[in-house]
Amino acid sequence: MSGVTDSLQPVSRTALWTAAARAAESRHPAALFDDPLAGALAGTEGPQLLTRYDSTVTALFVAIRTAVIDQFFRDSVCSQIVLLAAGLDTRAYRIPRPGPTEVFEVDHEALQRYKTATIGDRAPLPGYDVRHVGSDLAAGDWDVALGQAGFDPERPTLWIAEGLLFFLPETDASALLKKAHGASAPGSELVVDFTSRASLRNPYAAEFLARLAEDGNPWLFGTDQPEEFLAAAGWAATSVLEPGATQQGDDRWPYPVEPRANRYAPRNWISHSRWIADDSLA
Repeated sequence: MSGVTDSLQPVSRTALWTAAARAAESRHPAALFDDPLAGALAGTEGPQLLTRYDSTVTALFVAIRTAVIDQFFRDSVCSQIVLLAAGLDTRAYRIPRPGPTEVFEVDHEALQRYKTATIGDRAPLPGYDVRHVGSDLAAGDWDVALGQAGFDPERPTLWIAEGLLFFLPETDASALLKKAHGASAPGSELVVDFTSRASLRNPYAAEFLARLAEDGNPWLFGTDQPEEFLAAAGWAATSVLEPGATQQGDDRWPYPVEPRANRYAPRNWISHSRWIADDSLA
């Protein structure tokens, strides 16, 4: 796999196959959303990676997750949005919002250069001010770059960390959410997805996980208690959803939603939380 994506770090390549999944969903007869830029952003490598990582429901989960987060994105009253590990997100180009909205896209510089080069002169929808913040989230100093890009910690913020936390050690995932909390004003919101610990041991996902690890992107973190994990970082969960119970593509999800009491069931969580004051996190 070569060409314009050669400079991308391994983890950045995951954005290519999620873009390919969004492009595939956009072609579905009952599409949950339309992402007209996804195909171009996926390029030729994205569909190859999607095939490589294919499991029974990989692309469908990406589609459901995208649609659920789309709705949180629409419904938020925050006019300042931070996309942590923005990848090849295109919400500012396809989801209208009332009033001016600043979107800070935080990710590796090489991936951002690829995205802007691919989009070309395509402008965001009216009202959006999109700012690219080149930073490595794993390095821990991304908040400095965010501030230099004009982020205002006195304004309520919608934070979105999509397809990110399972690539981080648990301590780093917690530190990331705590840092977002510390940079937030009252009224801020957080949208994030998790996998469960059981998913990391799921034999049906073993080949998928092994291929990710072979490509330098092992899944490192899962939680069976998302509400508690969020609360420890200063966020009160208002909604913790699973595919099959999201009101997005539920009729297409092939598996039953297991009762929460079944702690051995593999799960993927998509959560929305609100900022809570907690001096112990300072």
